[in-house]
Amino acid sequence: MNAPDLPQLIGERLRAARAVRGWSLGHLADVAGIGKGSLSEIENGTRNPTLSTLYALANSLGRPMSWLLAEQVGAQVGGPGIATRLLDVADVDGVTVEVYAIRLDAGSRHESDAHGPAVVEHLLVVGGRVAAGVVGAEQVLATGTSTSWVSDRRHAYQALGDAPADVVLVIRWRAGRTDIAE
Repeated sequence: MNAPDLPQLIGERLRAARAVRGWSLGHLADVAGIGKGSLSEIENGTRNPTLSTLYALANSLGRPMSWLLAEQVGAQVGGPGIATRLLDVADVDGVTVEVYAIRLDAGSRHESDAHGPAVVEHLLVVGGRVAAGVVGAEQVLATGTSTSWVSDRRHAYQALGDAPADVVLVIRWRAGRTDIAE
């Protein structure tokens, strides 16, 4: 994560979302599939969560990841072999549109859990070659080509070959929840 106040903002949003739902720290940790101690450190702003952890928390709360990132354009988060930067976020007629620049290290593969039937991902390869889409049905894409899928199943992004790959990912998330504090 790049902004010094971003870990604090993420922690505040997580605590507020738990309070609205009446969830304990342990309950959210269980639902998200992460350790209670890790979640406590994230809520206190002392731990920088990985991309996978942020998605697990966002999915558990029924929110797009950009909400956890406090809609801060330029916010960066990553994990093994992947770096993600939020380029833009907008809400249009009940749909949150997130735009991310993603760098995949050569040969790296990132798998993401299902986000839900109201989430569609559009991926454009801007450099390199990737395999992307629903796990087991990934499409091989070269620079300048694109694909999209409904993110209601596990999906993956993989850099192919000996070079890193750069993609732009647009995620359309239809709001289905209004019980989470802003």
